[in-house]
Amino acid sequence: MRHAAIQHIEAKFLRQDVTTFNTGDSVRVHWKVKEGEKERVQAFEGIVIRKTKGNHRATFTVRKLSFGVGVERVFPLHSPRYEKIEVLSRGAVNRKRLFYLRALKGKAARVDTIEEPKPAKKAAAAS
Repeated sequence: MRHAAIQHIEAKFLRQDVTTFNTGDSVRVHWKVKEGEKERVQAFEGIVIRKTKGNHRATFTVRKLSFGVGVERVFPLHSPRYEKIEVLSRGAVNRKRLFYLRALKGKAARVDTIEEPKPAKKAAAAS
């Protein structure tokens, strides 16, 4: 009874517009930042190195290099604070956690990408 009541309350706060992505994908997260009285959107772009499960507690970690220093940030998946998540490229990895990227530098820290098939353009109808 208690567990069902908690799930019912949590279901109200789940986002319906969640973008599907996996670990190894390059993403750009548009995060809403509040500075004083103003609010603006700041993009954080990097590789997803971890995704955790859970309904409203699900999170994902994005890693990027900023001036030669590795920066990681954990984002809640169902947070109202982000505007959107853009998937820039799909990664070809066989693991769910890519913590080994922390020790790599330069070209070794790259992840292979999957080429997505582009939709075929329809020939213009002759008039």
